[in-house]
Amino acid sequence: MSTPSIFIDGETGTTGLGIRERLAGLPVALRSLPEALRKDAAARRALMAEVDVVVLCLPDAAAKESVALADELGQRAPRIVDASTAHRVAAGWVYGFAEMAPGQARAIAQARRVANPGCYPSGAIALLRPLVDAGLMAPDHPVTVNAVSGYSGGGKALIAAHEATGGPAFNLYGLALEHKHVPELQQNARLTRRPIFVPSVAHIRQGMIVSVPLHLDTLPGRPTAADLEDCLRHHYAGAELVGVAPGNADLDIAELVDTDRMILRVHGNEKQRQAVLTASLDNLGKGASGAAVQSIALMLGLVAYAHLGEAADA
Repeated sequence: MSTPSIFIDGETGTTGLGIRERLAGLPVALRSLPEALRKDAAARRALMAEVDVVVLCLPDAAAKESVALADELGQRAPRIVDASTAHRVAAGWVYGFAEMAPGQARAIAQARRVANPGCYPSGAIALLRPLVDAGLMAPDHPVTVNAVSGYSGGGKALIAAHEATGGPAFNLYGLALEHKHVPELQQNARLTRRPIFVPSVAHIRQGMIVSVPLHLDTLPGRPTAADLEDCLRHHYAGAELVGVAPGNADLDIAELVDTDRMILRVHGNEKQRQAVLTASLDNLGKGASGAAVQSIALMLGLVAYAHLGEAADA
């Protein structure tokens, strides 16, 4: 059997570099174009015809153009993992969050086209989808998602600004409530009511905390915080990269930096009948490059490198 080959279209960006680094540990062959040809459509299309998987680490418009190039190849078209926002709610694309639901890892393995999840939605969906599926949260529940990320997820301009000037220390943004991650968050968490999403950036290169505050008496059956934690533990039982830890502790945004893991917690106060759900992850790991490589491993049948544990298709 020949070694699977991969072309990263946009390999010099933050996500592309992270994927290259992680793929070094897999039995795959990386193909590249000379720098002078990286924007040459004919050269890109020719290389696409020679590889098994193309990974798109591009702005949305450029990602759509690359997909169009692949479409021109017909039966010779490679399988695609798109790390942009362009296809996350598009028909015909499988969402690349393997632990999200039973059967998701299998769907990724069989898919021709996989949309890599956004960093913020990864944490929110990980917290919310199990509760909705278990009936502990109504699909039309008025959900608010707050999140803080390291600046490395904001693109070259934001990275340069932070590394050149040292700030700002904290920046709340997206207050027009039209953040591009909301559609995938809503669709994959199975919410029928559009959630409020409030993102922010801290002056730290990597790391992320996503939080969801809840009034427990507004949930079906009036569950306790322990009930919510039990639901999450059951859903992710055996998963290698997504785990559940005890709540009611201070959180360090950098606790999972340089890993592909995600840790979920339920911080509850039964006296006040309130809880805050949190997801900690590296915005460049499980929130970007790590998730993409997990999907690539599944698509190429390299299951030992997908780190699924027992929860893959339970």
